[in-house]
Amino acid sequence: MKNILGRKVGMTSYFTEDGRFVPVTVIAAGPCTVVERRTKESNGYDAVALGFDSAKRRRLTKALAGHYKKQGVEAPRFVREFRDDIDGIEVGQTITVSAFAPGDRVDVIGVSKGHGFSGGIKRHNFSGGGASHGSMIHRQPASNGDTNAGRTTRGSRRPGHYGVDSTTHRNLEVVRADAERNLLLVRGPVPGAKNGFVVVRSSAKSKAKPAGATA
Repeated sequence: MKNILGRKVGMTSYFTEDGRFVPVTVIAAGPCTVVERRTKESNGYDAVALGFDSAKRRRLTKALAGHYKKQGVEAPRFVREFRDDIDGIEVGQTITVSAFAPGDRVDVIGVSKGHGFSGGIKRHNFSGGGASHGSMIHRQPASNGDTNAGRTTRGSRRPGHYGVDSTTHRNLEVVRADAERNLLLVRGPVPGAKNGFVVVRSSAKSKAKPAGATA
């Protein structure tokens, strides 16, 4: 099962076996516990729920604590469901990074960094107004659209809340999977701040060359 949960540790550089010097993100991935198995008969679809990191008992509701007790597993802090590559996976089973290998392609999902309420230059990369003497519109968002409409046009890019969105970086290369230390090294950046939870899954749109390809 090439799906796992983890926590973003940070970025560093790494020499690959073929001599490449690449920037990588270190993810403390797993070990994850299968905390629930969903079936078509009971839930209408097949899936497994993975749990990562232990939750504090005082932060659980009685219903949730009772649910995990019934499953016979420790209550996790971070839970996500997966529907692909789940054959033979049962409740209580442990998932580690040993399923990954260098060269695998993965999608990494995380919550982007928050920037609070931001203007158009920071939020949408606007160029800004004139900067010469007397100009009063250095960072103003300029026209708001049709003055006769009496409203803001839907889809117009305006100042507002920026960040804290679920973001997916697709088709990233796995550089190394360290099963002894439960670390996964992925080429390039991944969403979120340090210590933020991330989801690592098999790439939905892999660009990896098929076996035997010469081009």
